Amino acid sequence: QVQLVESGGGLVQPGGSLRLSCAASRSIFSIKGMGWYRQAPGKQRELVAAISAGGSTNYADSVKGRFTISRDNTKKTVSLQMNSLTPEDTAVYYCNAEIYAVGGGWGDYWGQGTQVTVSS
Repeated sequence: QVQLVESGGGLVQPGGSLRLSCAASRSIFSIKGMGWYRQAPGKQRELVAAISAGGSTNYADSVKGRFTISRDNTKKTVSLQMNSLTPEDTAVYYCNAEIYAVGGGWGDYWGQGTQVTVSS
């Protein structure tokens, strides 16, 4: 069964940095797009950053210049480096990937979420 496991969330002061990582389980044949979404209390889930299999990236306007998404296709991981964090970045962050699972075909998978809190 495919699993996406996130790590790296936590509490940070405004202006600080955090790095989120997401690792896919081994029962995977191929991965297309990968990305990070976030959901703040009372708000809809929104795309933060995405990266294609070829490395093309796109970012939400609110994080451009502050966040950087990257992936390691060999290790089947995607990371999000977050700098200059503000309280408005506080949310649960979710990893997402389009995965071809061994014996299962293409599917859209989500991690369990990791809390990021920006507060002094």
